[in-house]
Amino acid sequence: MAVQILTEDQRYKLDREPDRIFYSEPRFVQHLDESFRTRLTGFYKEHIPSGAVVLDLGSSWVSHLPEEIHYERVIGHGMNEAELAANTRLDSHYVQDMNLDPTIPLKDASVDACLAVAAWQYWTQPENVASEMLRVTRPNGTAIVTFSNRMFFTKAPQVWTDNDDTQHLDYVGTVLQANGWSDVRVFAEETKASGLMGLVGGKGDPFFAVVARKSIDS
Repeated sequence: MAVQILTEDQRYKLDREPDRIFYSEPRFVQHLDESFRTRLTGFYKEHIPSGAVVLDLGSSWVSHLPEEIHYERVIGHGMNEAELAANTRLDSHYVQDMNLDPTIPLKDASVDACLAVAAWQYWTQPENVASEMLRVTRPNGTAIVTFSNRMFFTKAPQVWTDNDDTQHLDYVGTVLQANGWSDVRVFAEETKASGLMGLVGGKGDPFFAVVARKSIDS
């Protein structure tokens, strides 16, 4: 049973229409800038071993995993079939609204790493998702939640829209820890803009990450 952290008010979203409607049309665009994406790929390289089974929650047409690293299997979850089908990094995928059903349709202890990039901020049942992530992850496996300061404002719950970047990190870490994850670490980094802007000191999207581990005896 997941340990609940949020109040009902904190789960409230301005756009109450079912998420399947919002995501019904594919968006073959990048939601995060090149600087963030480059850092994310490097971060995955640092934290996910080769040969791992990877679950990419909230995925779309790209997973940002390093191309030169071989993984045993990459499973994608998302809200749009066309986007997931176009993601060549995925070995399999499924479409599911985690706000209606946060159950992950995988066996216990079947993956090594659970990823969520720019996805956590839209979940209204993050505690249940965190508990499910723990269930499907093998002992000593990893959760990696990453995000920047961008969002679809009307689709994010109040706990996200009402708080700042530091509070977002604390919130994600608190939910993970309350639901069995250990060794929770947070990362907050600036990125350098690409191209000419970077040469004159311009900043890219900030990079935020929360990394946690499933203990051996979980």
